[in-house]
Amino acid sequence: MPRYKLTIEYDGRGFVGWQRQDNGPSVQQALERAITGFCGETVNVFGAGRTDAGVHALGQVAHFDIDRGARPDTVRNALNFHLKPAAVAVVKAETVQADFHARFSARERSYLYRITNRRAPLALERGRTWWVPAPLDVPAMAAAARVLIGRHDFTSFRASICQAASPVKTLDAVAVVGDGDEIRVEVRARSFLHHQVRNIVGTLRRVGEGKWTAADVAAVLAARDRTKAGPTAPAEGLYLVSVRY
Repeated sequence: MPRYKLTIEYDGRGFVGWQRQDNGPSVQQALERAITGFCGETVNVFGAGRTDAGVHALGQVAHFDIDRGARPDTVRNALNFHLKPAAVAVVKAETVQADFHARFSARERSYLYRITNRRAPLALERGRTWWVPAPLDVPAMAAAARVLIGRHDFTSFRASICQAASPVKTLDAVAVVGDGDEIRVEVRARSFLHHQVRNIVGTLRRVGEGKWTAADVAAVLAARDRTKAGPTAPAEGLYLVSVRY
């Protein structure tokens, strides 16, 4: 029974998230239906990251098993045919060993959060970036972000519904980069808590507005109290960029 690894991109708008749910269409469900359309088999697709409703992906990774083998490029092309008109694309398909698991074999996940910082509202990028009209201090945000790098108890940045066994995570990198009207928050770690990146971005916005400093962010981290951190940034600016194995 061959196992296939997929690299996928999708527009999170219109989906209830990655995971199959009863209250609307999911990316997982769209892929499983496409696989059934391709080979007639009913399968479970396992993803590397359970992105929320409205969150996008440039490099989500998933795997599945089928009884009938096919060339990887045939699998990619057939799935893309059966995915239409959903805003999901299989960028790459490849065969992998039977012990590969999209979620549990992952060594690092990279996320990007996009902020458009300008007075004019969004036209073309609406739903793909967070529009913040008030000026933000990018160097101050970058300095505050560095406080979060390393192994910490991230209770202050954890959603109340988070199901992770522990709030302790290790952030390998947190960078804030300005490029014209766009501010990019880039985060890398082996795994994340629910809403961790979005809560970090909401906190960094307060630093950018001049309301908080890097020392305040350090105090928020040490407090281990979600009510001490900033608000949760909207889903529309978040992208799962890549997964490393």
